[in-house]
Amino acid sequence: MAKVCAICGKGNNSANRVLQRGKAKRLGGVGRKTTGISRRQQKPNLQKIKAMVDGSPKKIKACTTCIRSGKMERAI
Repeated sequence: MAKVCAICGKGNNSANRVLQRGKAKRLGGVGRKTTGISRRQQKPNLQKIKAMVDGSPKKIKACTTCIRSGKMERAI
């Protein structure tokens, strides 16, 4: 199984990791300066749960948003 939600299809998202140095102006410094930018992965909060799929219980990976909203029927 891939690291993707089986219900909504939520997967990885890429974003920038920004490294900074210096003291913020509001704290009495001259301001924060960016020293480097690199790419990072934001991963979904996936949980293994037992859910009813086509009338039979199966283990699937679902994101916590789908679990909380009740988009699937939980199996016992």
